[in-house]
Amino acid sequence: MAGQGASEPALFTELEGDYGPFRPQIPVTVPLWLGIAMKKRSKCRIQPPDWMSVERLSEVLEMEREAPREFQPLPFHYVEIAKLLLDNAREDFENNYMVQSLLEDIKDVRWDKVEKGLKNLSGRTHAVKLKNISAMEVNRMRTFTVRALQSFFKHDNDDMMKQTPTDSDSQSTPSSSDRLPRRTLRPR
Repeated sequence: MAGQGASEPALFTELEGDYGPFRPQIPVTVPLWLGIAMKKRSKCRIQPPDWMSVERLSEVLEMEREAPREFQPLPFHYVEIAKLLLDNAREDFENNYMVQSLLEDIKDVRWDKVEKGLKNLSGRTHAVKLKNISAMEVNRMRTFTVRALQSFFKHDNDDMMKQTPTDSDSQSTPSSSDRLPRRTLRPR
């Protein structure tokens, strides 16, 4: 950086805080984006997170298979984090092919649980517990959820159309003019 001597370590000042100075062979914790940026410039070696070890992933896979109604705790963005780390720092992982294989198996087992759970939904289902589900799994369910909500909405609207309002209903039900804003809203 400008104004620093050759022996002074770099300091990164970002919105989230200051990172550095960095010293060779001294591990530091930085955000994922900074670690990957430094790795791409061959300025660091990335230490994989504990949850990405072969032992831990093997345990998670075994527990996922044993508990058909539960998702094991993993980071909410575990799929995205793993992809970034394996794409950019593959050589920093011991048994990187095994790690990738275990992650794929975990994703498959978890998605199978989601699909089975969605198939078991019925008209009597009032709520669904999705503890420890990941962002990617939520995203994959999005299409089904949107279609289901559209069909529920359509079904409810068809029922409402069939009912004829009585005088007492028309007084208690808000009209479309009641739903208009009471004042002019500012543009964003």
